[in-house]
Amino acid sequence: MLQSHIIDIDGVFVGAAIRIDRGYRFVATDLRMEELDASIWPSLTDVQRVARRVYRDATSAGPLTPSLHARAHLTAIKGR
Repeated sequence: MLQSHIIDIDGVFVGAAIRIDRGYRFVATDLRMEELDASIWPSLTDVQRVARRVYRDATSAGPLTPSLHARAHLTAIKGR
């Protein structure tokens, strides 16, 4: 069975770190963490540090509402 660790920042569950042979794979559960989803890190501390930085950067930009996320996604698709 794989070992996993909950990653929460300021009480918000943002993902999990799954222990694999090469380190830890991050599985995002929060849209603000999408860019880190499936990334691999050498240590649990690295996952926590990077997740905290990405989360705080995303949060300081303002709340991510579903309508804003949908508009950003549509804009990205049209740009292809």
